[in-house]
Amino acid sequence: MTRTHGDIESPAIETIVLGIDPGTATTGYGLVAQDTRGDYRLLACGVFRTAAHEPMHLRLKEIFTDMSSLIREFAPDEVAVEKLFFGKNVTNAISVGQARGAVLLAAALADLPVVEYTPAEVKQAISGYGNADKRQMQEMVQRTLNLPEAPQPDDAADGVAIALCHLQTIAYRRLVGA
Repeated sequence: MTRTHGDIESPAIETIVLGIDPGTATTGYGLVAQDTRGDYRLLACGVFRTAAHEPMHLRLKEIFTDMSSLIREFAPDEVAVEKLFFGKNVTNAISVGQARGAVLLAAALADLPVVEYTPAEVKQAISGYGNADKRQMQEMVQRTLNLPEAPQPDDAADGVAIALCHLQTIAYRRLVGA
């Protein structure tokens, strides 16, 4: 089966995962494909940005619209989203939760399965260490995808890491089930 995603056509693509690192100001995304040999390929990554001076409902609309466009362009098979982490800043957590809602709605309206991972689960899957720092994570993403440099900005690299985490989880589940 030949699948076309943007300007990429490959008969070897088996699964495409859209990884999302949600945020109201900046939402990072990464689209990673896995081919039938198990190799990973970065299709796209970047960020959606919203203006801080805009009302929240318009910022959420922007995130939803950008997410929907990305889904239409690349037709991912699944969406992996970072779970909400409640730290000391409850206001920030609520804001991130609203951004997650816009992301989840776009995925749901596209009938895409959504999986969620905690930051520690992503770090464990990518680096083998649940407390890895940003530099370690970026280096492992770069090495895993055989890139000349780590994806930028950091939020985009996080989106890519979330997509890779899910692809590795899929592979692990296949091995366990076999």
